[in-house]
Amino acid sequence: MTDSYQPVFELTRGNIVESLHFGAAAVVDSHGKLLASLGDPNLVTFLRSSAKPFQALPFIERGGHEKFGLTSREISLMCSSHSGTDEHVETVKGMQAKIGVSASDLLCGTHYPIHEPTADAMKVRGELPTQYRHNCSGKHTGMLAHAKLRSKPLENYLDFHHPIQESILQAFSEMCVIPAESVELGIDGCSAPNFAVPLYNAAYGYARLCDPYELSPERTAACRTITSAMMSHPDMVGGPERFDTVLMTAGKGAILVKGGAEGFQSIGLMPGALGAGSPGIGIAIKISDGDSHDRARTAVALAILQALGALDSTQLAQLSSFGPEIQLQNYRNLKIGVSRPTFVLKQ
Repeated sequence: MTDSYQPVFELTRGNIVESLHFGAAAVVDSHGKLLASLGDPNLVTFLRSSAKPFQALPFIERGGHEKFGLTSREISLMCSSHSGTDEHVETVKGMQAKIGVSASDLLCGTHYPIHEPTADAMKVRGELPTQYRHNCSGKHTGMLAHAKLRSKPLENYLDFHHPIQESILQAFSEMCVIPAESVELGIDGCSAPNFAVPLYNAAYGYARLCDPYELSPERTAACRTITSAMMSHPDMVGGPERFDTVLMTAGKGAILVKGGAEGFQSIGLMPGALGAGSPGIGIAIKISDGDSHDRARTAVALAILQALGALDSTQLAQLSSFGPEIQLQNYRNLKIGVSRPTFVLKQ
Protein backbone atom coordinates (compact mmCIF):
# COMPACT_ATOMS: atom_id res chain seq x y z
CA MET A 1 0.00 0.00 0.00
CA THR A 2 2.74 2.50 0.90
CA ASP A 3 4.32 1.99 -2.52
CA SER A 4 1.10 3.33 -4.06
CA TYR A 5 1.68 6.83 -2.70
CA GLN A 6 4.27 9.54 -3.29
CA PRO A 7 5.10 12.72 -1.35
CA VAL A 8 2.58 15.36 -2.43
CA PHE A 9 2.46 18.07 0.28
CA GLU A 10 4.82 19.44 2.90
CA LEU A 11 4.90 21.94 5.75
CA THR A 12 8.13 23.71 6.62
CA ARG A 13 9.37 25.43 9.75
CA GLY A 14 12.37 27.61 9.05
CA ASN A 15 14.49 25.69 6.56
CA ILE A 16 13.29 22.26 7.68
CA VAL A 17 10.44 20.14 6.31
CA GLU A 18 8.49 19.42 9.48
CA SER A 19 5.54 17.42 8.10
CA LEU A 20 5.01 15.48 4.90
CA HIS A 21 1.80 14.07 3.41
CA PHE A 22 1.74 11.26 0.86
CA GLY A 23 -0.95 10.87 -1.77
CA ALA A 24 -2.03 9.50 -5.11
CA ALA A 25 -4.17 10.88 -7.91
CA ALA A 26 -5.50 10.12 -11.37
CA VAL A 27 -6.53 12.54 -14.11
CA VAL A 28 -8.67 10.87 -16.80
CA ASP A 29 -10.67 12.23 -19.73
CA SER A 30 -14.13 11.11 -20.83
CA HIS A 31 -12.59 8.85 -23.49
CA GLY A 32 -10.83 6.88 -20.75
CA LYS A 33 -7.35 8.26 -21.40
CA LEU A 34 -5.12 8.63 -18.34
CA LEU A 35 -3.78 12.17 -18.74
CA ALA A 36 -1.67 12.39 -15.60
CA SER A 37 -1.15 10.67 -12.27
CA LEU A 38 0.56 10.84 -8.90
CA GLY A 39 1.58 7.61 -7.22
CA ASP A 40 -0.45 4.61 -8.36
CA PRO A 41 -3.56 5.57 -10.38
CA ASN A 42 -4.87 2.05 -9.78
CA LEU A 43 -4.87 2.45 -6.01
CA VAL A 44 -8.20 1.10 -4.69
CA THR A 45 -9.79 3.39 -2.11
CA PHE A 46 -13.23 4.52 -0.94
CA LEU A 47 -14.78 7.59 -2.54
CA ARG A 48 -16.72 8.34 0.64
CA SER A 49 -18.92 11.41 0.01
CA SER A 50 -17.45 11.92 -3.46
CA ALA A 51 -19.83 9.11 -4.48
CA LYS A 52 -22.93 11.22 -3.75
CA PRO A 53 -23.64 12.44 -7.30
CA PHE A 54 -23.63 8.80 -8.45
CA GLN A 55 -25.91 7.82 -5.56
CA ALA A 56 -28.47 10.37 -6.76
CA LEU A 57 -28.16 9.32 -10.41
CA PRO A 58 -30.67 6.41 -10.69
CA PHE A 59 -33.35 8.43 -8.87
CA ILE A 60 -32.92 11.36 -11.26
CA GLU A 61 -32.70 8.99 -14.23
CA ARG A 62 -36.12 7.57 -13.30
CA GLY A 63 -37.60 11.07 -13.21
CA GLY A 64 -38.01 11.12 -9.44
CA HIS A 65 -37.16 14.81 -9.16
CA GLU A 66 -40.01 15.61 -11.55
CA LYS A 67 -42.42 13.27 -9.77
CA PHE A 68 -41.87 15.05 -6.43
CA GLY A 69 -41.33 18.53 -7.88
CA LEU A 70 -37.79 18.88 -6.53
CA THR A 71 -35.97 22.05 -7.46
CA SER A 72 -32.42 22.34 -8.76
CA ARG A 73 -31.43 23.62 -5.31
CA GLU A 74 -32.88 20.51 -3.67
CA ILE A 75 -31.17 18.20 -6.17
CA SER A 76 -27.89 19.88 -5.27
CA LEU A 77 -28.54 19.16 -1.60
CA MET A 78 -29.08 15.47 -2.45
CA CYS A 79 -25.45 15.41 -3.65
CA SER A 80 -24.08 17.36 -0.69
CA SER A 81 -22.09 17.12 2.49
CA HIS A 82 -23.81 20.25 3.72
CA SER A 83 -22.71 22.38 6.66
CA GLY A 84 -25.93 22.02 8.66
CA THR A 85 -26.87 25.70 8.60
CA ASP A 86 -30.47 26.77 9.18
CA GLU A 87 -30.78 27.26 5.42
CA HIS A 88 -29.71 23.68 4.78
CA VAL A 89 -32.15 22.39 7.37
CA GLU A 90 -35.06 24.33 5.86
CA THR A 91 -34.18 22.97 2.42
CA VAL A 92 -34.17 19.37 3.71
CA LYS A 93 -37.49 19.93 5.44
CA GLY A 94 -38.94 21.35 2.23
CA MET A 95 -37.81 18.27 0.31
CA GLN A 96 -39.29 15.94 2.89
CA ALA A 97 -42.64 17.74 2.82
CA LYS A 98 -42.84 17.13 -0.93
CA ILE A 99 -41.79 13.50 -0.61
CA GLY A 100 -43.89 12.62 2.44
CA VAL A 101 -41.14 11.56 4.85
CA SER A 102 -39.75 13.02 8.07
CA ALA A 103 -36.59 13.19 10.17
CA SER A 104 -37.56 9.96 11.93
CA ASP A 105 -37.23 8.10 8.60
CA LEU A 106 -33.58 9.15 8.20
CA LEU A 107 -31.03 6.51 9.21
CA CYS A 108 -27.98 8.78 9.00
CA GLY A 109 -27.61 9.47 12.72
CA THR A 110 -26.93 12.88 14.24
CA HIS A 111 -24.03 15.28 14.78
CA TYR A 112 -23.59 18.98 15.43
CA PRO A 113 -23.34 21.10 12.26
CA ILE A 114 -20.05 21.41 10.43
CA HIS A 115 -20.71 25.16 10.41
CA GLU A 116 -19.23 26.17 13.76
CA PRO A 117 -21.25 29.39 14.28
CA THR A 118 -24.46 27.38 13.84
CA ALA A 119 -23.22 24.68 16.21
CA ASP A 120 -22.20 27.29 18.80
CA ALA A 121 -25.59 29.02 18.59
CA MET A 122 -27.34 25.68 19.09
CA LYS A 123 -25.27 24.92 22.18
CA VAL A 124 -26.07 28.34 23.66
CA ARG A 125 -29.77 27.61 23.10
CA GLY A 126 -29.42 24.13 24.55
CA GLU A 127 -30.60 22.69 21.22
CA LEU A 128 -29.47 19.17 20.40
CA PRO A 129 -28.89 18.23 16.76
CA THR A 130 -31.42 16.15 14.88
CA GLN A 131 -30.92 14.15 11.70
CA TYR A 132 -31.62 17.34 9.74
CA ARG A 133 -28.25 18.79 10.80
CA HIS A 134 -26.35 15.72 9.59
CA ASN A 135 -24.24 16.58 6.55
CA CYS A 136 -25.71 13.60 4.66
CA SER A 137 -29.39 14.32 5.37
CA GLY A 138 -29.93 15.52 1.80
CA LYS A 139 -28.51 12.31 0.35
CA HIS A 140 -30.61 10.18 2.69
CA THR A 141 -33.74 12.17 1.87
CA GLY A 142 -33.02 11.47 -1.80
CA MET A 143 -32.68 7.75 -1.08
CA LEU A 144 -36.03 7.77 0.74
CA ALA A 145 -37.56 9.55 -2.25
CA HIS A 146 -36.11 6.87 -4.52
CA ALA A 147 -37.68 4.16 -2.35
CA LYS A 148 -41.07 5.93 -2.35
CA LEU A 149 -40.88 6.46 -6.10
CA ARG A 150 -40.63 2.70 -6.60
CA SER A 151 -42.97 1.75 -3.72
CA LYS A 152 -40.13 -0.01 -1.90
CA PRO A 153 -39.72 -0.31 1.90
CA LEU A 154 -38.42 2.73 3.74
CA GLU A 155 -37.32 1.15 6.99
CA ASN A 156 -34.36 -0.72 5.46
CA TYR A 157 -33.43 1.60 2.60
CA LEU A 158 -29.72 1.36 3.51
CA ASP A 159 -29.45 -2.43 3.26
CA PHE A 160 -26.94 -3.54 0.63
CA HIS A 161 -29.62 -5.65 -1.08
CA HIS A 162 -32.41 -3.08 -0.95
CA PRO A 163 -33.56 -2.44 -4.55
CA ILE A 164 -32.48 1.21 -4.50
CA GLN A 165 -28.99 0.34 -3.24
CA GLU A 166 -28.66 -2.31 -5.92
CA SER A 167 -29.65 0.30 -8.52
CA ILE A 168 -27.12 2.76 -7.11
CA LEU A 169 -24.31 0.20 -7.22
CA GLN A 170 -25.19 -0.72 -10.80
CA ALA A 171 -25.27 2.91 -11.93
CA PHE A 172 -22.00 3.63 -10.12
CA SER A 173 -20.26 0.66 -11.69
CA GLU A 174 -21.49 1.60 -15.15
CA MET A 175 -20.38 5.22 -14.79
CA CYS A 176 -16.94 4.21 -13.53
CA VAL A 177 -16.62 1.41 -16.11
CA ILE A 178 -15.92 -1.36 -13.64
CA PRO A 179 -17.98 -4.53 -13.02
CA ALA A 180 -20.28 -4.22 -10.03
CA GLU A 181 -18.78 -7.37 -8.51
CA SER A 182 -15.35 -5.69 -8.60
CA VAL A 183 -16.50 -2.72 -6.50
CA GLU A 184 -15.40 -3.09 -2.89
CA LEU A 185 -18.26 -2.28 -0.51
CA GLY A 186 -18.16 -0.70 2.92
CA ILE A 187 -20.41 1.24 5.29
CA ASP A 188 -20.01 5.02 5.29
CA GLY A 189 -20.04 7.29 8.34
CA CYS A 190 -23.73 7.97 7.70
CA SER A 191 -24.44 4.19 7.54
CA ALA A 192 -25.10 4.14 3.77
CA PRO A 193 -23.21 1.74 1.49
CA ASN A 194 -20.02 3.18 0.04
CA PHE A 195 -17.73 2.13 -2.77
CA ALA A 196 -14.00 1.59 -3.27
CA VAL A 197 -12.55 1.47 -6.78
CA PRO A 198 -9.22 2.36 -8.39
CA LEU A 199 -8.55 6.10 -8.58
CA TYR A 200 -8.51 5.75 -12.36
CA ASN A 201 -12.11 4.49 -12.37
CA ALA A 202 -13.29 7.14 -9.92
CA ALA A 203 -11.78 9.86 -12.11
CA TYR A 204 -13.23 8.23 -15.25
CA GLY A 205 -16.66 8.24 -13.60
CA TYR A 206 -16.42 11.97 -12.91
CA ALA A 207 -15.26 12.64 -16.47
CA ARG A 208 -18.30 10.76 -17.81
CA LEU A 209 -20.60 12.53 -15.34
CA CYS A 210 -19.40 15.86 -16.75
CA ASP A 211 -19.26 14.70 -20.38
CA PRO A 212 -21.89 11.96 -20.91
CA TYR A 213 -21.53 12.01 -24.68
CA GLU A 214 -21.82 8.23 -25.18
CA LEU A 215 -24.49 7.43 -22.57
CA SER A 216 -28.18 6.73 -23.08
CA PRO A 217 -30.47 9.75 -23.49
CA GLU A 218 -31.99 9.14 -20.05
CA ARG A 219 -28.63 8.91 -18.31
CA THR A 220 -27.21 11.83 -20.25
CA ALA A 221 -30.13 13.99 -19.13
CA ALA A 222 -29.72 12.80 -15.52
CA CYS A 223 -25.98 13.59 -15.53
CA ARG A 224 -26.66 17.06 -16.85
CA THR A 225 -29.41 17.66 -14.30
CA ILE A 226 -27.05 16.73 -11.45
CA THR A 227 -24.00 18.64 -12.64
CA SER A 228 -26.07 21.72 -13.44
CA ALA A 229 -27.75 21.63 -10.02
CA MET A 230 -24.47 21.30 -8.12
CA MET A 231 -22.68 24.03 -10.05
CA SER A 232 -25.70 26.37 -9.94
CA HIS A 233 -26.11 25.93 -6.17
CA PRO A 234 -22.65 25.27 -4.73
CA ASP A 235 -23.80 26.67 -1.37
CA MET A 236 -25.97 23.59 -0.98
CA VAL A 237 -23.12 21.15 -1.75
CA GLY A 238 -20.96 22.43 1.11
CA GLY A 239 -21.50 25.69 2.86
CA PRO A 240 -19.80 28.92 3.96
CA GLU A 241 -16.03 28.89 3.34
CA ARG A 242 -16.07 25.20 2.34
CA PHE A 243 -13.66 24.16 -0.45
CA ASP A 244 -16.26 22.51 -2.70
CA THR A 245 -18.49 25.57 -2.54
CA VAL A 246 -15.73 28.14 -3.07
CA LEU A 247 -14.11 26.24 -5.95
CA MET A 248 -17.40 25.68 -7.79
CA THR A 249 -18.30 29.34 -7.29
CA ALA A 250 -14.96 30.37 -8.79
CA GLY A 251 -15.37 27.80 -11.55
CA LYS A 252 -18.50 29.50 -12.92
CA GLY A 253 -20.10 26.41 -14.39
CA ALA A 254 -16.92 24.76 -15.64
CA ILE A 255 -15.81 22.84 -12.54
CA LEU A 256 -17.73 20.21 -10.55
CA VAL A 257 -16.37 19.50 -7.06
CA LYS A 258 -17.23 16.95 -4.38
CA GLY A 259 -14.92 15.96 -1.56
CA GLY A 260 -15.06 12.97 0.74
CA ALA A 261 -13.79 12.00 4.15
CA GLU A 262 -10.34 10.56 4.87
CA GLY A 263 -8.53 12.71 2.34
CA PHE A 264 -10.54 11.93 -0.81
CA GLN A 265 -11.34 14.63 -3.37
CA SER A 266 -13.07 14.38 -6.73
CA ILE A 267 -13.24 17.11 -9.35
CA GLY A 268 -14.80 17.17 -12.79
CA LEU A 269 -14.01 19.59 -15.61
CA MET A 270 -16.83 20.23 -18.05
CA PRO A 271 -16.23 19.95 -21.81
CA GLY A 272 -14.45 23.06 -23.03
CA ALA A 273 -13.05 23.94 -19.61
CA LEU A 274 -9.51 23.68 -20.99
CA GLY A 275 -10.35 25.32 -24.29
CA ALA A 276 -12.60 24.75 -27.28
CA GLY A 277 -13.05 21.06 -27.97
CA SER A 278 -11.50 19.80 -24.74
CA PRO A 279 -13.32 16.74 -23.35
CA GLY A 280 -14.71 16.30 -19.87
CA ILE A 281 -12.00 15.43 -17.36
CA GLY A 282 -12.19 13.71 -13.99
CA ILE A 283 -9.70 14.05 -11.15
CA ALA A 284 -9.57 11.71 -8.15
CA ILE A 285 -7.20 12.41 -5.25
CA LYS A 286 -6.42 10.43 -2.10
CA ILE A 287 -4.22 11.61 0.78
CA SER A 288 -2.84 8.53 2.50
CA ASP A 289 -3.12 9.65 6.13
CA GLY A 290 -6.71 10.88 5.82
CA ASP A 291 -5.71 14.57 5.95
CA SER A 292 -7.62 15.28 9.16
CA HIS A 293 -7.09 19.04 8.86
CA ASP A 294 -8.12 19.16 5.18
CA ARG A 295 -4.99 21.06 4.28
CA ALA A 296 -3.29 18.68 1.84
CA ARG A 297 -6.10 17.58 -0.48
CA THR A 298 -7.24 21.12 -1.26
CA ALA A 299 -3.73 22.33 -2.02
CA VAL A 300 -3.01 19.24 -4.13
CA ALA A 301 -6.29 19.72 -5.99
CA LEU A 302 -5.49 23.34 -6.77
CA ALA A 303 -1.96 22.47 -7.88
CA ILE A 304 -3.33 19.87 -10.29
CA LEU A 305 -5.93 22.30 -11.66
CA GLN A 306 -3.24 24.96 -12.04
CA ALA A 307 -0.98 22.53 -13.90
CA LEU A 308 -3.85 21.60 -16.24
CA GLY A 309 -4.56 25.28 -16.95
CA ALA A 310 -8.07 25.08 -15.49
CA LEU A 311 -7.71 28.13 -13.21
CA ASP A 312 -6.64 31.66 -14.07
CA SER A 313 -4.92 34.13 -11.75
CA THR A 314 -8.20 35.68 -10.60
CA GLN A 315 -9.63 32.30 -9.66
CA LEU A 316 -6.44 31.29 -7.88
CA ALA A 317 -6.63 34.50 -5.87
CA GLN A 318 -10.20 33.65 -4.85
CA LEU A 319 -8.98 30.26 -3.65
CA SER A 320 -5.74 31.38 -2.02
CA SER A 321 -6.85 30.45 1.51
CA PHE A 322 -6.80 26.79 0.37
CA GLY A 323 -3.42 26.88 -1.41
CA PRO A 324 -1.60 25.77 -3.41
CA GLU A 325 1.08 27.50 -1.29
CA ILE A 326 0.26 29.18 2.02
CA GLN A 327 2.47 31.26 4.28
CA LEU A 328 2.26 29.80 7.79
CA GLN A 329 2.05 32.05 10.82
CA ASN A 330 1.97 31.43 14.55
CA TYR A 331 -0.38 32.96 17.13
CA ARG A 332 1.64 36.20 17.10
CA ASN A 333 1.38 36.35 13.30
CA LEU A 334 5.09 35.67 12.91
CA LYS A 335 6.00 33.95 9.64
CA ILE A 336 7.27 30.49 10.50
CA GLY A 337 7.19 28.51 7.25
CA VAL A 338 5.04 27.47 4.32
CA SER A 339 2.71 24.68 3.30
CA ARG A 340 2.97 23.64 -0.34
CA PRO A 341 2.62 20.82 -2.85
CA THR A 342 5.81 18.89 -3.51
CA PHE A 343 5.14 17.42 -6.95
CA VAL A 344 5.32 18.34 -10.59
CA LEU A 345 2.38 16.88 -12.47
CA LYS A 346 3.61 14.78 -15.39
CA GLN A 347 1.22 14.90 -18.36
